[in-house]
Amino acid sequence: MARSSTLRPHKAPGVRPWRWAVGGGGLGLLVALLFFAPASWLAAAVERASDAQVRLADPRGTVWDGSAQLVLSGGAGSHDQTALPERLDWKLRPGIAGGGIALNAALQARCCMAQPWLVAARPRWGGAVVTLADGQARLPALLLAGLGTPWNTLQPEGQLSLSTQALVIDLNAGRLVLSGRALLEAHGVSSRLSTLKPMGSYRVTLAGGTPTTVQLETLEGSLQLSGSGQWVGSKLRFDGVATAAPEFTDVLSNLLNIIGRRDGVRSLIKVG
Repeated sequence: MARSSTLRPHKAPGVRPWRWAVGGGGLGLLVALLFFAPASWLAAAVERASDAQVRLADPRGTVWDGSAQLVLSGGAGSHDQTALPERLDWKLRPGIAGGGIALNAALQARCCMAQPWLVAARPRWGGAVVTLADGQARLPALLLAGLGTPWNTLQPEGQLSLSTQALVIDLNAGRLVLSGRALLEAHGVSSRLSTLKPMGSYRVTLAGGTPTTVQLETLEGSLQLSGSGQWVGSKLRFDGVATAAPEFTDVLSNLLNIIGRRDGVRSLIKVG
């Protein structure tokens, strides 16, 4: 009598079920970290990228939807710092631009912006291309004091108005190339170094191109400022002159000594 045999199903080689579970759990954890990354991660990245001159203090929310107190500082180890009157809110979203991956941001500080400021950053090898939508912000001039010398000495007061027009910043291997333009106007400016309040109102025009140029002019006031310069690589080279209206020479003398190198009644300003 033939002996019966039991046939067992053949198991094809493959990944065991527990490996699928571990892999799925790891992927889920990665997705959770990606979408729910805390705002503190973004704050740390901004501080490193700016050499601690820009800080996002008391961050709340996530990397993608959050808020923080925007603080300007003189850098690592500096005791000078100033903050916006209200918190800065942001929304970050990935996208596609110029055939590559981009990061789109909407920034708003309700104290200083009527509308969110839209920024798109497209990373690339050795740098990035940053595009700013046309926008405007009004900031207290005292905010500059947080950047350290010479602003911490001048302690400027007044109102700053910053606007951009088709501004594109191209960072490539340490070189800075701009297109479009930005205007910074300072109205009703005064300083703790002078009893004359206000001293005047001024405009700085940044015009993109090769090279990118910077122009300083006086809109009105007893302290007259003028000058021009250009960006060479990643450095600014600027030459300017500060003078006082004849009847205010004595009142503004101390300030002129701080602004630049004295040359008679003039003060020569040189950067780079």
